[in-house]
Amino acid sequence: MAEPTSPPATLLPLPDDVQLRPVTPDDFPALAAFLTAAHPDHPLAAADLERHATFRLPDEPHWHVLAQRGGTLVGMAEAGVPRMDGHPGWIQVTATVNPPDTALMGALLDQAEARALAFGARTLTTGAREGWWEVPLLEARGYAVHDRMWPSVLDLTTLDDGRFRAFEERAAASGATLRTLPDLGDIHTDGAMQRRLYDLVAALLRDVPSATPVSVWPFETWQRRFLSGLKHPEGVFVAVAPDGGWVGVSELHMPMPARPGTLMIGLTGVLPAWRRRGLAYALKLAAARAGHARGYTKVFTGNHSRNAPMLAINEAMGFVREPARLTLTREVEGATG
Repeated sequence: MAEPTSPPATLLPLPDDVQLRPVTPDDFPALAAFLTAAHPDHPLAAADLERHATFRLPDEPHWHVLAQRGGTLVGMAEAGVPRMDGHPGWIQVTATVNPPDTALMGALLDQAEARALAFGARTLTTGAREGWWEVPLLEARGYAVHDRMWPSVLDLTTLDDGRFRAFEERAAASGATLRTLPDLGDIHTDGAMQRRLYDLVAALLRDVPSATPVSVWPFETWQRRFLSGLKHPEGVFVAVAPDGGWVGVSELHMPMPARPGTLMIGLTGVLPAWRRRGLAYALKLAAARAGHARGYTKVFTGNHSRNAPMLAINEAMGFVREPARLTLTREVEGATG
């Protein structure tokens, strides 16, 4: 964990020729293009930014500005509640500049951190890919790597699922069957079904190996975020035990607009009592086949570096790793829990 550090007594000044203004939804196309140009290995589309905005809850503190020089976009800064690490007192700060400019980057981070402190931050968190030029700058400001996520991609056109027949046979022998959400009902209208899926997902997330226990969304937040993005429920597979219990899931339904032909895995997991029966492989393979049948050629996923069992499955299936996604944190000096 990073050592507690004090906020700066004064903010680094912005260059005289740089102006800040609030981000609006009309800015999303230009902002997505800017962020992609800054980091082509982490492309974003306007639709991604729109989805992120819909995830924000009405009472969440949030600040988001563009930095412009003579009308040209040269930077962005943001502070708000993390979508995936929403622990008490954690506020995420983000700054991106292009072209690289350490002075402007520092000034924008100062602005974002000041907002985060005003929001009551006890822990500042930010993210970057391993190898990005910003990482040493963040470390010099007192941030330290808290967790690593391994992004990886599977080419469905080269997947030889016959190699995993033994796992699927073991899964079938367990008595569990694999069903899509539409097989089980209408997830968008059936409240009891929503609660059942949420309870399964929440139990699996609480068991994910990670540096800090995964922050599970409340049921109402999950409804708002998951259901609004679920356009293809046929991409969600559930393992159903002989007694009707739901014991595993694989979510492969979300297209990635910035990566044409690619679907993103949300979660794959099996309850402890049903592990080592081939179900995780069977779920991932069933979802992959369904995605390929819909015309997709690649699958993108991300896993905590401590999640050795799922990383091993991905490696066996042929997922190719990309540079790690780092979560960096900095404790705020004087903050109290």
